[in-house]
Amino acid sequence: MNTIRKVSMLVLMALSAGLMTTTASAGEEGATPDEAVTKVWGAAKFLQTKGVSGITALNNPDGPWVWKDSYVFAFDCRLNRMVAHPMRPDLVGRPIMQITDNNGRFVFKELCQAATGKHGGWVEYVWTKPGAGKVTRKVTYTATADLAFSTGIQIAAGVYDDELSVAELDKLVAKMADPGSYAP
Repeated sequence: MNTIRKVSMLVLMALSAGLMTTTASAGEEGATPDEAVTKVWGAAKFLQTKGVSGITALNNPDGPWVWKDSYVFAFDCRLNRMVAHPMRPDLVGRPIMQITDNNGRFVFKELCQAATGKHGGWVEYVWTKPGAGKVTRKVTYTATADLAFSTGIQIAAGVYDDELSVAELDKLVAKMADPGSYAP
């Protein structure tokens, strides 16, 4: 299978998964790393198809890009601004590079760097979990999506997990990016 066909197949799977998943009800488990990757790839394809007009869907807290205890958000590293955030609309349009977690890590500087990888990348930091009201370890997957007239938009989604390492998560992404690596 050629590379373009593989990528198209992955993006179509991610897009369909992203559009069929809804916000979880109380008591459901948290988002998984493979769901975060699938949602990011789906949102990237969605924005590549819809262009800037698709940003509105990413800002919708009741839309397909919010599920379980996670959500997709978009930012522009080049212009240092939040593009879309369904849980924090007050951040949209604001500078992001100065945002730190409780440990003083510049979260968006690291997310911007991770997004430049071949298949994107993961960043770990501490963040407040929606509905929990407490700070916990979060690992966020990010990748770059190109929109017409607005290149270099980064798409991200995270999971709250105390055990998985970034190296393990990078292996997961590599496996997901190569459908041939799955056993029949």
